[in-house]
Amino acid sequence: MTQQSSTTSAVAETGARIAPTGKYLDRELSWLNFNDRVLDLARDAARVPLLERAKFLAIFASNLDEFYMVRVAGLKRRISAGVAIPGPTGRMPREVHEAILERTRELATEHARLFSDEIRPALAAEGIELLRFDDLTDAEKARMRQLFVERIFPVLTPLAVDPSHPFPYISGLSINLAVLVRNPQTGARQFARVKVPTVLSRFLPLSEGRFVALEDVIAHHLDQVFSGMQVISHHFFRVTRNEDLEVEEDDAENLLFALEKELLRRKVGRPPVRLEVEDDIDEHMLELLVSELDISTREVFRLPGPLDLRGLFSVADLDRAELKYATFLPGTHPDLAEVETAQPADLFAAMRQRDVLLHHPYDSFATSVQRFVEQAAADPHVLAIKQTLYRTSGDSPIVDALIDAAEAGKQVLVLVEIKARFDEQANIAWARKLEQAGCHVVYGIVGLKTHCKLSLVVRDESDNLRRYAHIGTGNYHPKTARQYEDMGLLTANPIVTEDVARLFNRLSGMTGETSYRRLLVSPHGIRDGLIERIGAEIEHHRAGRPARIRIKVNSLVDEQVTDALYDASTAGVPVDLWIRGICTLRPGVPGMSETIRVRSVLGRFLEHSRLFWFENGGSPAVGIGSADMMHRNLDRRVEAMVSITNPRHVTQIGALFDLAFDDGSATWQLDGNGDWTEHTREADGTPLLDIQEFLTERSGRRSRATTGD
Repeated sequence: MTQQSSTTSAVAETGARIAPTGKYLDRELSWLNFNDRVLDLARDAARVPLLERAKFLAIFASNLDEFYMVRVAGLKRRISAGVAIPGPTGRMPREVHEAILERTRELATEHARLFSDEIRPALAAEGIELLRFDDLTDAEKARMRQLFVERIFPVLTPLAVDPSHPFPYISGLSINLAVLVRNPQTGARQFARVKVPTVLSRFLPLSEGRFVALEDVIAHHLDQVFSGMQVISHHFFRVTRNEDLEVEEDDAENLLFALEKELLRRKVGRPPVRLEVEDDIDEHMLELLVSELDISTREVFRLPGPLDLRGLFSVADLDRAELKYATFLPGTHPDLAEVETAQPADLFAAMRQRDVLLHHPYDSFATSVQRFVEQAAADPHVLAIKQTLYRTSGDSPIVDALIDAAEAGKQVLVLVEIKARFDEQANIAWARKLEQAGCHVVYGIVGLKTHCKLSLVVRDESDNLRRYAHIGTGNYHPKTARQYEDMGLLTANPIVTEDVARLFNRLSGMTGETSYRRLLVSPHGIRDGLIERIGAEIEHHRAGRPARIRIKVNSLVDEQVTDALYDASTAGVPVDLWIRGICTLRPGVPGMSETIRVRSVLGRFLEHSRLFWFENGGSPAVGIGSADMMHRNLDRRVEAMVSITNPRHVTQIGALFDLAFDDGSATWQLDGNGDWTEHTREADGTPLLDIQEFLTERSGRRSRATTGD
């Protein structure tokens, strides 16, 4: 059975969605449609456990925050600067902004409704109650009064507004109380703001399964905050600000200091891009907030409380296994399990025997990529380790291993991308820590972010020096490796490792190398390389040879790649696009894209791998890499794709595409108007195959067979 998402239908009825014209769908509205698919997971009581549905509500909220902080902020910056240049769809920035606001309003309203009408009652039925203060028992209210006095009140900082106290700066994403108080002596009224502290839990535990929101506890004790004053009213509000970084990179030597300065500036002076208020806010209070924040009334979102449902992340973490996805423990890849009896497990021996294609989280990151770096750090025969770091965890064993290697006297080069969005501060700290340990730390090429996922080990073996490498689609981040779907290649192939070594030399400033044998590298090679391969498929098709294009990426935005795919479709080449997020290509349009199908898979794991398959006349050309089909990846980042030549690995990647485009698999399907249709159940309501669940079960069977359990 197919069904259109409820909010998509609502948009069509209201006419808020801009009907697509020309060749491309709008990038920003496509992203909002992706977040609607996240919301679909929160709606899906048949396929998604309850606490996971709550988590998807939190993910939706977090996604939308980042979208406004970066994408909408950039759009507003262009509007205010008078950059009235139409985008690829032909629409002006102001038109796009208006469409975003309208679409967001519908999605945010549905998000709040889903929580209040479905998720919250369902949680309560399972003994997990998210209560308002008035719903507490007398004993619970007494406990909260004591907690307020002892733990909450001391960290509050109420700020009044009067002639000697200007309107305070409202930090982005904080929950605030706008309070109106009256002086009982003079009768004068005064506005005050109380920021809800982030150092305390958002949902305070009352007893097993019972919680109350922190801001609600504060609101019911405002008489203690404003002692001697009469509290007339209070309202919750939340501001989203421009949080994108603008760093001049003309002087690479000072990039670190420039970024630190910009991070400091992020805390103040950033213009607001969205104001969220509870729907019962007093009109005069709202007018004051709009005026003082200098924000348009169109950018105000009136929603039922509570605001900021990111707090549901903590609820989703409750120890209620029956309300979550079944526990999944990744197993060691079979090609590496063969060497696990060695003490320690010898990954280098396994890589000398064959290339290993990893598929996370189904293959354990800890016993593959992490162990590769740790073994290299501990091995006395290893002379050097070179590593890129874009994002990693706060207690990263990868970083610890690199530090151990440097302290053991190995040459360690680490390329830390300190401009990784929202991880800038953490990466600056990693860079300094690695430098202090003796690692050679570089920040890449001026003007480009380094997004490629590479690790290279140089080992002194009996006959010669041998290189070993890992090329991946995801970050060296042990925690997200358990939540993100990614692929990686472990190899000792001398052609590939030579390519990786030359790329590291380029990144460290040693060469201007742009040509490789088994790698495609942006900004000089990936777009041209892919367009060349698309053109080759057209020629294969015209010559009567097998021709087909299959691509899996997070986003497809680049017009040149899109146009090449249109050309392939016009020529009759079948094109299958597996895209998690943004897709500006219009599939199935007569005379332009009739042979193109677009599918999206969302679920327990974040689909994150980038895979490329060209039928190539019957001898498939297949690759994996770090690049999405976006301008930033192809023009402003260093990305790397590696060709996959092992027939077993080619078959494995082909089987994944077969699964995603099988009519029996649960997917979302895009049409030429930009509408996504949910295709997750048979006509009788039977759920279709969940691809991630299928791969999880297969991984478990494989692990049990490997261990003999």
